[in-house]
Amino acid sequence: MTNSPSTNSRAGRREWTALAVLMLPLLLVSMDVSVLYFAIPSISSDLEPTGTQQLWIFDIYAFVLAGLLMTMGSLGDRIGRRKLLMIGATAFGAASVCAAYANSAEMLIAARALLGIGGATLMPTTMALVRNMFRDDKQRATAIGIWSGVMTGGVALGSVMSGILVEHFWWGSVFLVNLPAMALLLLLAPVLLPEFKDPKPGRFDFLSVPLSMAAVLPLVYGIKEIPSEGFEPLYVASIVVGLVFAALFVRRQRTVESPMISPALFRGRGFGPAVTLNLISAFAMMGSAYFTTQYLQAVLGKSALEAALWALAPTVFIGFAAPVATVLVQRGVHRGSVVTVGFLTSACGYGLLTLTGTDSLWSALAGAGVLASGAVIVGSQLTDLALGAAPAEKAGAASSLLETGQEFGGALGMAVLGSIGTAVYRHDIPSGAPAAAHETLGGALAVAGQLPGEAGRALTAAAREAFTHGMQAASIAGAVLLLAAAALAMKTLRTVSVCDAAPASAATAHEPGAPAAVTVQPATD
Repeated sequence: MTNSPSTNSRAGRREWTALAVLMLPLLLVSMDVSVLYFAIPSISSDLEPTGTQQLWIFDIYAFVLAGLLMTMGSLGDRIGRRKLLMIGATAFGAASVCAAYANSAEMLIAARALLGIGGATLMPTTMALVRNMFRDDKQRATAIGIWSGVMTGGVALGSVMSGILVEHFWWGSVFLVNLPAMALLLLLAPVLLPEFKDPKPGRFDFLSVPLSMAAVLPLVYGIKEIPSEGFEPLYVASIVVGLVFAALFVRRQRTVESPMISPALFRGRGFGPAVTLNLISAFAMMGSAYFTTQYLQAVLGKSALEAALWALAPTVFIGFAAPVATVLVQRGVHRGSVVTVGFLTSACGYGLLTLTGTDSLWSALAGAGVLASGAVIVGSQLTDLALGAAPAEKAGAASSLLETGQEFGGALGMAVLGSIGTAVYRHDIPSGAPAAAHETLGGALAVAGQLPGEAGRALTAAAREAFTHGMQAASIAGAVLLLAAAALAMKTLRTVSVCDAAPASAATAHEPGAPAAVTVQPATD
């Protein structure tokens, strides 16, 4: 398959308008990761969930999303990406209504699970459609840069939107905000989006579905719980079970006739390194978020809404990162060099966080902004590289693999860096402090509030100092990892050019000047 600009048709106004439509579901899916941050107190008051139920209200969305990404990416390749997008949008809208009007904790958990199913259809489908609509390398790079910026910004916007809506309406409004966007998508998608699917997908391997979920869900669960609960036997066993099923899943993909994730994807030059390096970038990004969100509230004493609004400040840096990286690549700077600089930029962000004290708002915001900018540079370029190296008819599977790796990277970042920070925190807390103060900063502040006068103030100061020291230690570890990633990027991407193509196959071969070998139906079908 040929991906050079000379043989690919350029996108016009219709495709760019369609891209704007595709950003609607992407924005909402990314917002739903953080949209409950400020709604949970109202939900707790209204539905009275138990502590376990409250955790599941938070986590079930991400678990289901991560577990189904690969399945939905492969399914979209088979039944059509536009069709799956519209099915997912309908499911997402219906689940949003169920969540908004849930009258019990169990109903809200079920609705959040349905939202995760809808989100799993939308994220890889939007990325795959971008790959199919923008066949010119330069245009595709620009479109993916926009895609990456919207996804990153959506997570930050979700918490702020939650605070504003809950302040003026009831908690269910954080879900109803999804409906107008999904209705607009359902109205415009058939008009603007052509259908794309693999003309020779083979039989759908149903056994791979439970295998993939049995691999992903226990791994994500164990990795997410370890930072807060420690290396308990249940969480370690969960990771071991996930790894066993992951090995079985990989074996299945290598031996079955029509795999869900084709091993041929990794024959595309740069695809394997792109997936690995993208995972490392997500590791760094989410690892820092674990600390900075707590730092703004618990160390600096900001209210939840104030912290969320301050957290928007770094998006000023993020907004310029992907476009600048895209322009550099289009003007001849080697992509491997740009990715390397992105990792070095993120490492500098962690460097700034190592200098953050207990009263360093601007240092923390600058560090978070620089780190996130580097992550967006890396993510946008690696996404473009991976999709460009994958056959067009496998774009859904390729994008779902990238997204799944990103979920793993984020969970690992919170687990590993969170554990480092927690270990330093517990070491620094005075030995005579109550047991609750040794567990978390929140526990220490709660205990300090019950102590009289100087004792309470001393414990508060010690806990904030210990947390900040832990954040500094984790930042050093993160910076070292990113420097290693920069070296890895320089080595693995040095021979990968901007226009490297996917390996040719019977399904992808076509005459010069023809579109990529996928079944394409006009948008008016």
